[in-house]
Amino acid sequence: MEEIYQIDACANLKRLPAMHPTREKAQLMSASEVDRTLVRLAHEILERTHDLHRLVFIGIRRRGVPLAQRLSKKIETLEHRVIPVGILDISLYRDDLSTVSHQPVLNSTDITFPVVGKDVILMDDVLYTGRTIRASLDALFDHGRPARVQLLVLIDRGHRELPIEAQYVGRMVQTSPREIIEVKFQEIDGMEKVLLVEKIAEGA
Repeated sequence: MEEIYQIDACANLKRLPAMHPTREKAQLMSASEVDRTLVRLAHEILERTHDLHRLVFIGIRRRGVPLAQRLSKKIETLEHRVIPVGILDISLYRDDLSTVSHQPVLNSTDITFPVVGKDVILMDDVLYTGRTIRASLDALFDHGRPARVQLLVLIDRGHRELPIEAQYVGRMVQTSPREIIEVKFQEIDGMEKVLLVEKIAEGA
């Protein structure tokens, strides 16, 4: 099996398991469906937010970032108010695709505004085991104590291993452990869609 290596913050090589080969099973969302879902989520955020002055978005890198940026722009269009967007960067673990390390590892962050007393909406593309969100919450509270933290995800695929729940969900998708949700955003992937793919067993 091919081995993958990644340099950690201490410049040590870590051996990581290779990603499983996959095959596409279905397209769950098109570009237009993604956009309509974000419009709905933007309206839900506005309906549940009492004070927009305290609202900030934190995107989990990678695909939580364009999600947060797009929703900020949609709310700016609706309310003529800019919602600040920050970034949390967790590597060595992709909760949407597959486990490549037993624990999420926090790398660089880019939060240029205070989070103390703010209403924070943490954003990621796919909610799976909950371990990425757990690590992100630890990192967020290192920057201060928000008044409230909520979670927004484009896809909730179930199979939680921790008591983590999203307050804003684009779509619930029932999956098996062998299935994977792949979110493709134009900003990162050069295409726009959400796919359901399946791990291919060795020898299949």
